[in-house]
Amino acid sequence: MNFFLETIQVILLSIWYNVEAFLHLFVPMKKKNIAGEVVLITGAGSGIGRLMAQEFAALGTVLVLWDINQEGMKETARLAKQSGASRVHYYLCDCSDKNEVYRVADQVKREVGDIDILVNNAGIVTGKKFMDAPDSLMEKTLEVNSMAHFWTYKAFLPAMIANNHGHLVSIASTAGLIAVNGLADYCASKFAAVGFAESVGLELLATGKDGVKTTIVCPYFINTGMFDGCQTKWPTLLPILNPDYVAKKIIHAVLTDQVFLLLPKSMYLIAALKNVLPWKLTPLLGSYLGLTIKVDCHTNLSLHFKLQ
Repeated sequence: MNFFLETIQVILLSIWYNVEAFLHLFVPMKKKNIAGEVVLITGAGSGIGRLMAQEFAALGTVLVLWDINQEGMKETARLAKQSGASRVHYYLCDCSDKNEVYRVADQVKREVGDIDILVNNAGIVTGKKFMDAPDSLMEKTLEVNSMAHFWTYKAFLPAMIANNHGHLVSIASTAGLIAVNGLADYCASKFAAVGFAESVGLELLATGKDGVKTTIVCPYFINTGMFDGCQTKWPTLLPILNPDYVAKKIIHAVLTDQVFLLLPKSMYLIAALKNVLPWKLTPLLGSYLGLTIKVDCHTNLSLHFKLQ
């Protein structure tokens, strides 16, 4: 195909995709049926992980829960069964340990079968400025928030590719799109998670595996306890998000094969402005929105699979 014809094709498809997106503002996307599918959620012992488990359970799925908190997983399993899950399996797994991920993944494949929907949800935050954060905590942040995604993909993606069916869900953060003062290691880990998920998604499309879908979730701070002490400057524009609301939006995004989900909706505009504004305006806008103020958050690494 020559340059002229390919350019015309791109222009026409661009127009169509924009028209399609506009129509979907008024006509809801069709939701797929995932009843009976096997859903694995990391960091399922509390927070968003637990809420997503309950939402997936109500759709008749088989749930596989991973966490380092045994008691938390037991409670999630109990709630998931009440919500309608056909089966619930749970496993202790430290997602920061590659060998443990592979070992537990093999156990899951033997005892449950292949995974249809993989939700990389486990996450931690140190809540310290870069120069104040111990090396060990920064390494752990990267291992849990980004490197763990490499290992879970390696473990479960081959079966999805073979069947050309599956869904990869990455629970990242708006801090993976826009940097936040005082969260250097966390931002680095979330930028990595977003880039990794997007790149693998494009790789799947390029190899014709369009049946394996990708959803990348980038929420603002969620009121789960992980960011205790964090405040928002303009609650109407950038509210601290309600966990139940976020969980429901994530499930809806999965059911409609939505690639990017940013929460709240104002983040779509803010992220776009960040990429087009001159650099001097970027910190100015960040300061106005409260994105560059000192973040004084606290977390306990014993709860490091408590998400976002």
